[in-house]
Amino acid sequence: MQDLSEHFAHCIQVFGGTTASSRRLGIDERALRRFMNGERPISAQLMQDTAQALRALIAEATAAEAHIVTASGMEPNKS
Repeated sequence: MQDLSEHFAHCIQVFGGTTASSRRLGIDERALRRFMNGERPISAQLMQDTAQALRALIAEATAAEAHIVTASGMEPNKS
């Protein structure tokens, strides 16, 4: 299984990097890097907050995709 700090670093990449993640999570970029490097322990609350922010990102991406489909007359992606 993947180390928690490695998984957290992957989540930071999904958000678009440390700057975007800092805004989404309300955490200083330096602190985020410390979590990713394993210099600071990652709490269950931090992972819950990260999961919640990922769900918000999914909702935003889904809404953006729906707007594109509607505006372009494309068929929705069923995958």
